[in-house]
Amino acid sequence: MDEERSARQLQLIGETVGIAQALGVELWLRGGWAMDFFLGEVTRDHEDIDWFARAEDAHALTDGLLRAGHEPVPGPPADQQVDFRKQGVESSFALLAADGSGRAVVAGGPWAGEPWPEGMLDHPDGRIGAVGCRIISPRAQIEIKQMTPIWIPGRPRRRKDAEDVTRLEAALLERERTRS
Repeated sequence: MDEERSARQLQLIGETVGIAQALGVELWLRGGWAMDFFLGEVTRDHEDIDWFARAEDAHALTDGLLRAGHEPVPGPPADQQVDFRKQGVESSFALLAADGSGRAVVAGGPWAGEPWPEGMLDHPDGRIGAVGCRIISPRAQIEIKQMTPIWIPGRPRRRKDAEDVTRLEAALLERERTRS
């Protein structure tokens, strides 16, 4: 494992959380880092940092990140996701909207209005060392990792996603056992 890269990414997660808190913007980690924050440790190398943010906060978040030295990176439609790079690390912010019942949905792009997993944003903070952060629920994380190749035809099932699902399922089972 590249411990220097992981430490740099962890530092950027803490910095991003601080920027968002100062702006009054809600963020949730998603992807591999959400899993690691749920488990409380870095389990593998990560290519980037994936987040969810509300679409109405995208402009304020963008301004705050730019002031902190993040550079914009071209990516999906800007109403669907905004991407940045700092210190060689990319951070992607998938944007959320809410449907008429308040459920989180895709904010823009070709899947605008499609629902995200139920209860995705209802999980307590995760933590690695001194860095705490809101994360999506582990069950939503599992569903996203399992369904992405179906939701996005042509996207292959990735080995790391299968390994992440196995880790999350084992951790959820262990937590259920310790509660009993």
